[in-house]
Amino acid sequence: MHSNKQNLQVLFEDNHLIIVNKRAGDITQGDKTGDKPLSDVVKEYLKEKYQKTGNVFLGVVHRLDRPTSGVIIFAKTSKALERLNKMLREKQINKTYWAVVKNKPQKKEDTLVSFLKKNPKNNKSTVFQKEIEGAKKAILHYKILKNLDRYSLLEIQLETGRHHQIRAQLSSIGSPIKGDLKYGFNRSNKDGSIHLHARKIGFIHPVAKENILITAPTPNEVIWNATN
Repeated sequence: MHSNKQNLQVLFEDNHLIIVNKRAGDITQGDKTGDKPLSDVVKEYLKEKYQKTGNVFLGVVHRLDRPTSGVIIFAKTSKALERLNKMLREKQINKTYWAVVKNKPQKKEDTLVSFLKKNPKNNKSTVFQKEIEGAKKAILHYKILKNLDRYSLLEIQLETGRHHQIRAQLSSIGSPIKGDLKYGFNRSNKDGSIHLHARKIGFIHPVAKENILITAPTPNEVIWNATN
């Protein structure tokens, strides 16, 4: 039990929500791999912290791809889950991502609009410049925050939340994310992560109605450390 607690970085917690910094490699909720999901780790943390005997309620509000790190919200009550789900649908939760890419984008800042089609067989999205059958419109805004020797740090705001959207769209302009073999980076990161991090999340608290803005520290790793 003890080791879980150390691995869990809680960024915010009250009676309704718990917001944590997901490590790259953790899965948000159970999948076919059978690996232990982050939702179970959070449940154990809550069970131990509040010495609960029965089951702990924990609602998964949104997900992050397995190789991605960063801020993720879980609901501790069904009321909060219901309201957060509605807020997510109505785009009232603002997420800011950081990505380290190779090949600095031509424009310092830009809006990328394309159409993404997901192929469930290889769990990958293909980018099209015009609408085709089965593709969904994808919009993101990026700006370059910092140029490193061989990489650039981008800040990204999503307008739509499509499957692998940031990874696919950045790859489509020739700037794949560091470590992202699936979308055209030339080699993987040793730990299987990619340099994509959910940096900030901002929303009005679903119950208390106050402004919440949470920033997740980047992973302790050479390239990420160079961005700070």
